[in-house]
Amino acid sequence: MDQSYVIEGQNIKKSFKNFTLDIPEFKLPKGFATALIGENGAGKTTLLNILTGLRLDYEGNLRYFDKFTEKDIDSIPEVKERIGYTGTDTYYLPNWTVGQIADISAIVFDKFDYDKFKKLCDDLAIFGPADFDKHKKVHALSDGTKTKLMLAGVLARETDLLIMDEPASPLDPLMRDKLCELIRDYINSGENKSVFFSTHNISDMENVTDYAIIMEQGKIVEQGFVEDLKEKYIVVKGEKEDIEKVRPVLYTMSQSNYGFEGICLAENLDKLAGLDIVTETPSLFKISVAVMKKNSLIK
Repeated sequence: MDQSYVIEGQNIKKSFKNFTLDIPEFKLPKGFATALIGENGAGKTTLLNILTGLRLDYEGNLRYFDKFTEKDIDSIPEVKERIGYTGTDTYYLPNWTVGQIADISAIVFDKFDYDKFKKLCDDLAIFGPADFDKHKKVHALSDGTKTKLMLAGVLARETDLLIMDEPASPLDPLMRDKLCELIRDYINSGENKSVFFSTHNISDMENVTDYAIIMEQGKIVEQGFVEDLKEKYIVVKGEKEDIEKVRPVLYTMSQSNYGFEGICLAENLDKLAGLDIVTETPSLFKISVAVMKKNSLIK
C-alpha cells in the first residue's frame, strides 16, 4: 500500500546544553492517529514545538500537506488554518472568559464554529451540570477542565491535522475515554484527517492509536503501524530454569520465583526452540516499554 504523509521532515536537529534532538527522517502518515511515545526528556515536546512552528531555532527541513515548507507556516495563513494544536500549558490568558476565547478564535481562524464550540463545551462537561457560561474565566477552571476547553476550541475549527502534546495527562479515566472518542470522530469526519499526539498514558490511548513513534534520547528508536509492531515483537513466558538461556534473546525481562516474562523480536523466536515457553501477542504498552528500556539510560 502506498502511504502518503501529512508532514515530512529531513535532518531535524536541535541542540541544548545536555541534550540533542536528532531525527534524520520524519514521516507522519496521513489519515491516521499517531502516538508519540517516550519517557520524560526524550524530546517529544521539542519535536512537537518544531512541527507547530513554536520553535524556530532548529536545523532541517519540513514539508506540510505535500506542498508547504517550514518557512510557510507563519507566512501563509492556510497552513495554520489547517493545523490545530493543544499544548501542556493553556495558551488562554487567565483572565479571559469563555466568551472571549470564542470571539478571539473566530477572529484568528476563519473556520471557527461558535455553535460547535458551545456543543463541545457541553459534551465535555466543562461547566459540569450547569449551562454554557460565556462569563466563566480561565483561572477558575481546574487543569483538566482547561485542557478540555483547549480541546473544545481546537475541535470547533475546520482543520486537517491535530497536534496535541500530552492531551490525556490531566484528564480522568472517563475523560480519556472521551478523548479517544473525539479523536476517532475527527479522523472519520473527512478524508485524510490526521492526529498526532504525545502520551504517557499508553494503555489508555492504545485503542485509538493507528501508528506509533517511540523516542529515546532525542532519537526515533522505533515506529510503525501498531498491527505491524505487534507482529514484529512477541511476548515470551517460561520457566525459571531457562532464564539465563533466554536472556540474550529478550529485549527486556521480568522474573519471579516461578519464571520469567519478556519481549523479543518475533524473528528471533527460533533461537528459543526446544524450551518450554508460551508466547502471546504484546500490547502497544509492552512493546513501548521494552523498546524504551532497551534504548534508555535507565537500566
